[in-house]
Amino acid sequence: MTRSSDTHGSPRNDGNQHNGSSHDGGNAVDSLRALLAPTIDTRGNLREIILIPLAAVFMALLIGALIMMATSVEPHIILRSFVAMADGSVGSLNAISETLTASIPLVLAGLGIGLAFRAGLFNIGAEGQMVVGGLMAAVVSFSVTGLPMALHLPLVLVSGLLVGGLYAAIAGFLRAATGAHEVISTIMLNLISIRLLDYLLRQPFIQKEGRSDPISKAVLETAELPRLLSFIDPNLRLHFGLFLMLGAVILIYWLLYRSKLGFAFRISGENPDAARYAGIRAGLTIVIAMAIAGGLAGLAGAAQVTGVLGRATPGFTAGIGFDAIAVALLGRSHPVGILLAGVLFGALEAGGRQMQVDAGVSIDMISIIQALIIIFVAAPLLVKRIMPFLFADRPKEDADHG
Repeated sequence: MTRSSDTHGSPRNDGNQHNGSSHDGGNAVDSLRALLAPTIDTRGNLREIILIPLAAVFMALLIGALIMMATSVEPHIILRSFVAMADGSVGSLNAISETLTASIPLVLAGLGIGLAFRAGLFNIGAEGQMVVGGLMAAVVSFSVTGLPMALHLPLVLVSGLLVGGLYAAIAGFLRAATGAHEVISTIMLNLISIRLLDYLLRQPFIQKEGRSDPISKAVLETAELPRLLSFIDPNLRLHFGLFLMLGAVILIYWLLYRSKLGFAFRISGENPDAARYAGIRAGLTIVIAMAIAGGLAGLAGAAQVTGVLGRATPGFTAGIGFDAIAVALLGRSHPVGILLAGVLFGALEAGGRQMQVDAGVSIDMISIIQALIIIFVAAPLLVKRIMPFLFADRPKEDADHG
């Protein structure tokens, strides 16, 4: 059977067409090596990857404005709401601080989801992995005493990372050993983690003294992520998790595109038949990919507890693990794309609060806009039909001279 030569265009869709029956070893090796090359090799593809998310954001904001008009919101209020959104996200140092603070857990969890997507897995369990990672970080933060920050803080963060990774590895093991789909198992693990959190927060060794409601003891000062701008204003909440986020982006980029393990992830996700032909152990790859994905989500939970909240409470993740799925989709499962998408969603969250205060528009509108963005990103053909002028081919004579 003839193998497709388009290893860059849409490998995930074409993967099922390859059956590994060809005995042409040279072509097979070339096809495998081609997966190590950048996934964008034409100006057209690059243009689409940049323009589709931008067009999606624009159309989502436009439809959001139309929805507000349909609900009898005056045009000047709509304009004021968008001005307030921009002001609340980037209009001041405090706004930028809030945007970046909100983006940290979104990017960390989104990186885990995106990595799983690259490996052909659908990790819907980032919310649960954040819950168990954040809870473990909280427990270690107040249970271990007498350590300096240089030891205590890394211990807390690593504990959250490891527990999140182990929790996600359960779904990976079930997929590898029994064929149980990770979407179902991670959804169930989400539910288990939420109820487990409610139960454990009422246990004496975790619950804050003198409280009857489920709330953990406070994170010790030596386990708190330092705030970066407190020398300017102690109310600025941006913390050291910013560097964790940037470091994770660099690390995951290197892992996916510069390491043998990342090659195994990508080839398993893009062409399982080629992966088997190359001798990659599918079961082990699934478990490792899910464990790393869960570790990143667990780290996101730990960063939220130690950097923002200072304790664990019911619902402390606030749906961030689910929003991170949208971040990974918008970022096309690429580490840099996820970083940009996470900052965008952080800006929407920070700006939405200001929009509600200044213009009186419900913050639920932000959820609508986020959902619309994902709908358009998930349906690129729809975007092209609505805005064909953005994707029109260059004139032939211009292309010839270019």
